[in-house]
Amino acid sequence: MFNYEIFSQEAFNTRDYINAVISSQRAETISSVYPDDRSYQGKELRLKQQYFFVSASLQDIIRRYKDSHNNFDQFPDKVALQLNDTHPSLAIPELMRVLIDELLKWKEAWDIACKVFSFTAHTVALEGLEKNPS
Repeated sequence: MFNYEIFSQEAFNTRDYINAVISSQRAETISSVYPDDRSYQGKELRLKQQYFFVSASLQDIIRRYKDSHNNFDQFPDKVALQLNDTHPSLAIPELMRVLIDELLKWKEAWDIACKVFSFTAHTVALEGLEKNPS
């Protein structure tokens, strides 16, 4: 599906056809390709994808919650997030970031995060765990 919002009409009009679609293709890569993570570029794209999907999901959850609540007092009673393996673990710092952006204090945000998340690891072999370069 072609995204006309990202498409550069200016580049197209000046006959720079390749660059006209390059932004659109880059934006779509974040969700259209599951990369081989043996290379640095693949690992980088995988991390960007994980953050993109985690952030979008959390923002949607919080938006829906705020549609019917004035504060975050009931958030842990209404929201349960199950983390399976290591991939979605970015959700913890991302939830903290979003809650702090919503003007909660660190301790309040941390208390909510501790109550909302559960974790299951199906992979116990060291080679199955995701590693990021330090």
